[in-house]
Amino acid sequence: SGSASIEVTLPDNLTRYRVMVVAVSGADRFGSAESNITARLPLAVRPSAPRFANFGDSFELPVVVQNQSDTPLDVDVVLEASNLTLAQGTSATTAGKHVTVPAHDRVEVRFPVTTESAGMAAFRVTAVSGELADSARVELPVHTPATAEAFATYGVVDANGAIDQPLLAPTDVIAEFGGLEVSTSSTSLQALTDAVLYLIDYDYQTSDAHASRIIAIASLVDVLDAFDVEGMPTPAAIDQAVKDDIAGLAAMQNDDGGFPYWKKYDPVDPFTTVQATQALLLARNNGYSVPQNTLDMALAYIADIESHIPDGYGEQMRDSVGAYALWVRALAGQRDSTKAKNLYQRRRDSLSVDALAWLWSSIDDEAISTGIERTLNNRAVETAGAASFTTEYGDSAYLIMHSDRRSDGIVLDALIANAPDSDLIPKVVTGLLANRVKGRWDNVQENSFILLALKSYFDAYETQTPDFIAKVWLGDRFAGDHTFQGRETDRVSITIPTSDLIDAGDTDLVLAKEGTGRLYYRIGLRYAPADLQLGALDRGFVVDRVYEAVDDPADVSRDADGTWHVKAGARVRVTLTMVAESQRTHVALIDPLPAGLESLNPDLAVTQAVPPPAVDGGGDGPGGDGAFMRPWWARWYEHEQLRDDRTEAFTTLLPAGTYTYSYVARATTPGSFVVPPTRAEEMYAPETFGRTATDRMIVE
Repeated sequence: SGSASIEVTLPDNLTRYRVMVVAVSGADRFGSAESNITARLPLAVRPSAPRFANFGDSFELPVVVQNQSDTPLDVDVVLEASNLTLAQGTSATTAGKHVTVPAHDRVEVRFPVTTESAGMAAFRVTAVSGELADSARVELPVHTPATAEAFATYGVVDANGAIDQPLLAPTDVIAEFGGLEVSTSSTSLQALTDAVLYLIDYDYQTSDAHASRIIAIASLVDVLDAFDVEGMPTPAAIDQAVKDDIAGLAAMQNDDGGFPYWKKYDPVDPFTTVQATQALLLARNNGYSVPQNTLDMALAYIADIESHIPDGYGEQMRDSVGAYALWVRALAGQRDSTKAKNLYQRRRDSLSVDALAWLWSSIDDEAISTGIERTLNNRAVETAGAASFTTEYGDSAYLIMHSDRRSDGIVLDALIANAPDSDLIPKVVTGLLANRVKGRWDNVQENSFILLALKSYFDAYETQTPDFIAKVWLGDRFAGDHTFQGRETDRVSITIPTSDLIDAGDTDLVLAKEGTGRLYYRIGLRYAPADLQLGALDRGFVVDRVYEAVDDPADVSRDADGTWHVKAGARVRVTLTMVAESQRTHVALIDPLPAGLESLNPDLAVTQAVPPPAVDGGGDGPGGDGAFMRPWWARWYEHEQLRDDRTEAFTTLLPAGTYTYSYVARATTPGSFVVPPTRAEEMYAPETFGRTATDRMIVE
């Protein structure tokens, strides 16, 4: 009959399949055809949850129930949830509704929910009609809307004894969030916890961010089990994160072997290229798989780094990048002592402490090594217990993301490698540890280089074998103990929830040690203020945020108290204004989204065309909303990212002035949402920042 039939079993996916058929007869007769098959259920349930939520959000969770059959269906719809409070007098975890769905039609069912606490929320929705049923499960993160706060104190107990830390009961905080964590260890590696967490949580996907995470975490891979604290991913997750960073870094490499700052085929950044090469080397040396071609191309590029440095770089900047490249090549077994010696002899009087430290480990000349050590000793700024180094690069410092704290870490690493008996080493360590804020240093560069140096320090100088018991009391209540024996990186953590701290009232935390060895401890507190409303703040930037309707002016309005109202389904233009009072470098402008909005990517073909803003907001600066009114080369920002929960714009150099940035989002989920503040900051000097106030948005 000229037909054939084949039985197939479709996978468990409700979707459309393309079927291709080829028929062949002999050597010269053939034909082909294709068609589509749509797999569906008579009764289907499709939840349409937001991509995330914030603590304090209340919204209506939309669920579409679809009837593909030829008759109407009476359907029971049940929602089960965790970390979401269900409204309308239902139980804490389950709610149900009954609807009638016409034949070949759909009905939307909404379940009002409120977030319970920060973390992960999950729900399962099930629809049942007689023998027909369908179910779907969804997870979504619940963020703390930029209001979580934390601090930590570190210390050490040497001889048998105890410390008594007074504690005040937290007030005006969210009882369900955070708590007091007491961590004890026989190694001071535990003092690096917050710095490691900072790198793991670092959001910006630049090449130096990938490299910095790899440098620090790959170097600490053998001791990361010691960092067992709240918020720290599992060792497997950290291992996968390093692999992802290696893949991300390799994907950014240009065809000439260099690495741009943001994305492939952008101009190569010389300093970042050297750092990326160092990261790949350290990853390979610590057992990670690194594409050999990627590493070979990077090493070939930095072997002639001088020819790739732009003409606008000053002599001191060129020297530092060149010295860094020589040091990284030495790590790879490509030591070029002659080139390093020539650089030192030609520029010895003007070399920065960074360059001197890198050259020290690259030169096979005892007289020069002695001279470098003497110079570094002379440039140290010492107090009775600490030491630090200062290097001035002028206005060009941003080209290599320089900071004095990072220089301290670079010099410390060189001292440990080349002068292990130097009296400066413990002083530099003391100075570095004393300059942490909330347990870490200021930026990703500082944290990566300092962690690398401190790991070398701990490996070299912690020689005493521990044998002691650590005990903890909260007031008159015994909280726990642990015995430390032998060389180990085990860490014991006791977490006391915020609610228990409130119940305990003002009291004392006592930490005692009995036995031989050093007891290192960390006492950390994480909490969230009960008032989710943050005020605007100017610490170097003034930031403003405005929501406007795109299609109908009635779609967006604002109450006298500042609450925004947006019509569900409407498109909203978000306009951000940033004022820089003076020139800034490596600027990030971050605008968190309310959970009820999703940003629209204008580069996608499915995105509806958006009319331009009525007025170009270039202001006093050279920028403006380049996406609509200016060509790409006139935008103030160099890179932008549209994420699920925020939109970001970045630039390397920002002259003083007023700048605007706008994008369009769609209101997707009805409810009342917390909108965290828009923030502008210098990525490598985050103490220079500004923010808007917290907003409240109602999608209705």
